[in-house]
Amino acid sequence: MQAQDWYGPDTATFGDRLAAARDAARMSQGDLAKRLGIRVTTLRGWEEDRSEPRANHLSMMAGILNVSLMWLINGEGDGLDAPHDEEPEMSPDVASLLLEIRDMRTEMRAGADRLGRLEKRLRLALKEQA
Repeated sequence: MQAQDWYGPDTATFGDRLAAARDAARMSQGDLAKRLGIRVTTLRGWEEDRSEPRANHLSMMAGILNVSLMWLINGEGDGLDAPHDEEPEMSPDVASLLLEIRDMRTEMRAGADRLGRLEKRLRLALKEQA
């Protein structure tokens, strides 16, 4: 796997990239939240992919964390190198497990998107019946 793919959209989420960049900058969640003027719970929500920041916060984060805005959003552009570049070579079994986890994450994301579309259709159908 190439370094630029490690944090790409099929491998890592926005929250994964944000947390990795914050760790690489040696900042705690409290430190970054203070610099952004937000609550730690808000930052935690972003890192856990429960919510997304507004454009002004994205821009500020990219500057503070020394990564490109596009890298934060989709993993492309100037960002971090793959974390395993600094770690010893992993066994084929571990690499296979990581690949399976990434595949499952992609499938789950697609399933969540499909569920959202179905829920919207159900709400529309219920509204029409009322």
